[in-house]
Amino acid sequence: MGSELLRIAEGFSIVAEGLRGLAKAEGGTKEKAVKEQKQDTAKAQPETTAQESPATLEGIRALMAQKTQEGKSKEIKELLQKYGAAKLSAVKPEDYPALMQEAQVL
Repeated sequence: MGSELLRIAEGFSIVAEGLRGLAKAEGGTKEKAVKEQKQDTAKAQPETTAQESPATLEGIRALMAQKTQEGKSKEIKELLQKYGAAKLSAVKPEDYPALMQEAQVL
């Protein structure tokens, strides 16, 4: 039971990191966030290739939060360890694209 609670706590930690990143990216204004979201949606629709926008810390956090909610906390933790990090903020920026790609496959 203790290890399960630790896994749940780790999942909450990852989700909290993602939310903090999103809050910082928003800049605290709802209108700005809505405008940026509309712009992002407009940019994403024409792209039909497999390539996506460059991986950002906020994007990876959001993806990992989603995967954690899907019950993949263990896989996320193992993926971070593969890149020599205990948490996302310790991952090297040059590893972001590969990390994002691998996280999407989970």
